[in-house]
Amino acid sequence: MKGFLTKWLKQDKTPENQTNEEQLKLEIDAYYHLLSDFYGPDKLVLKAIRLDALSLMRSENLLERIKGLQKIAFEDPTDPPISSYEEVPQVLTEIDEHIAELQARRSVEEKLDKAVAEKMQEHHEDYVKEIKSQVLKDSAGPDNAQTLKKLAQIEKMNSVKLANSVIEVLRPQTVEEIIGQKNAVQSLLAKLATPYPQHLLIYGPPGVGKTSAARVALETVKQHPHSPFSRIAPFIEVDGTTLRWDPRDVTNPLLGSVHDPIYQGAKRELADTGIPEPKLGLVSDAHGGILFIDEIGEMDPLLLNKLLKVLEDKRVFFDSSYFDASDPQVPLYIKKLFEEGAPADFVLIGATTRDPGEINPALRSRCAEIYFNPLEPQDIQKIVYQAAKKLNTEIEEDVPQIISEYVIEGRKANNILTDAYGLARFRYPDQKETKVGATEVYEVLRSARLSPYVSRKAQETVEVGRILGLGVLGFVGSVLEIEAIVFPGQNGKGTIRFNETAGSMARDAVFNATAVLRLLTGEDIRDYDVHVNVVGGGRIDGPSAGLATTLAVYSALKGKPICQNIAVTGEISIQGKVRPVGGIAEKLFGAKQAGVKTVLIPKDNLVDVPLGIQGIEVRTVETIQEALEYIV
Repeated sequence: MKGFLTKWLKQDKTPENQTNEEQLKLEIDAYYHLLSDFYGPDKLVLKAIRLDALSLMRSENLLERIKGLQKIAFEDPTDPPISSYEEVPQVLTEIDEHIAELQARRSVEEKLDKAVAEKMQEHHEDYVKEIKSQVLKDSAGPDNAQTLKKLAQIEKMNSVKLANSVIEVLRPQTVEEIIGQKNAVQSLLAKLATPYPQHLLIYGPPGVGKTSAARVALETVKQHPHSPFSRIAPFIEVDGTTLRWDPRDVTNPLLGSVHDPIYQGAKRELADTGIPEPKLGLVSDAHGGILFIDEIGEMDPLLLNKLLKVLEDKRVFFDSSYFDASDPQVPLYIKKLFEEGAPADFVLIGATTRDPGEINPALRSRCAEIYFNPLEPQDIQKIVYQAAKKLNTEIEEDVPQIISEYVIEGRKANNILTDAYGLARFRYPDQKETKVGATEVYEVLRSARLSPYVSRKAQETVEVGRILGLGVLGFVGSVLEIEAIVFPGQNGKGTIRFNETAGSMARDAVFNATAVLRLLTGEDIRDYDVHVNVVGGGRIDGPSAGLATTLAVYSALKGKPICQNIAVTGEISIQGKVRPVGGIAEKLFGAKQAGVKTVLIPKDNLVDVPLGIQGIEVRTVETIQEALEYIV
């Protein structure tokens, strides 16, 4: 075609040449047909319109039609520079090469599409299976028939609900329901209902309401206008005996720990990227409220020291060798916890049945201390009446008194009444209203192998060589029977005997007594055989039996009778002075329980006598001579 064009351009426009022009026109039409087959008629027209070549394509002028070819073939909307027939061969050559290139590209693309289609056909079934499996997995999740069956079993269990636990029913809900602890509860509220609440330690025997008082105290002070606690302030309760931790800080439920991706495994998305995740502990759960630790005296000393650091900082800090602050994949909350720590601003309330001397001094220095008293019989009776009302049952008049003779703990009193209530319900299932009587109570007491807590030791009589002393076990006072007998012996060869189970302090008290007796009477105790006995083998851990031992031996030596409704406590010095001792409040409680009318205490212990004490007379002495005036 190129040779034909060259020849046609060199010749004149003769009829023969006109025939050649027609032939050129056919060739140009052929090019348009090629483009129409390549793009499609509709797309060719649209392309021509977009490139402003439609009028050129439909023109009768060959040069204009060639210009249209140029625009469409090269997709160039600008006007082509062709202006004469001499340029036609070169232009058509370029168009020819370009169309050939398009055809070649189309051929390659068709081959690739065919190959891809063949491959897709080959793996079509595998693709379908994989897609179906993924769809099933996405719709069903991690569950299968077995796990769904277990889920159904749990849901069925949740649908079965018994009545509320008796502990929940009988638990005190208001401050007024805390019996026998008026002063202690008032002190507790006063230390919390202030803009500057204090950390607290509550001492007292078990079952007297320490935990319940702390719980209702928070709810009460929330209503106080000066309270720092919000309406949603949490009360987090934990038992100190159950708080265990790993010294490597792998786990620490109290303070929190870091779950490293290698050892414990953080969340999956964090473990995959090797990012450690801090887990907040109970101190952070209690933020803005109260953390109550029962039996705080049983906590691990090292864990307790860590807790004291949190009390100072009001935050918990975490550390991990896997944490990289520059890692852009670390979530902002994890970075904040590592860099600033977790908030832990709370009020600590610890309860314990231990003696204050056994509690960590550093903890005591940070806390105000409150003492809960042992419950007296009238307190137990009030608790029984209160529990009967909550159980919606009637009780016979003597039931509270019977229960108060066997227990000194409110929790045990509630348990006895609950058991008697259950027994009455079992015996009389047809009765709509159940009444608990003495018969059911005594049967419960026999089943539990309980005996009266106090066998009354005080008597309205006098005896020689027998006196009532006072001791303390935990936070509960008790009466000790101390008896002595003196026999004439060989001069200077007498012996002193006492039960060794009473302890070394009892032995020292006996030896001090011999020195005081010689000072009082002028007689050498070595001329007598002296036997001293603590009835029941009660152990004396302190020097408080010194005065009682001395008076018992003096009574036996001189034959002076002692009033049996008087109890004494105090350390005796070898000069006959009565020294102060501890546990006065608890000892007075024990004396009241035993029916003692008068108690002699060291004068220096007068400040330890509880205010408003009733039902017992308290007298103070400074010397053995003053004590003898009351006793004999």
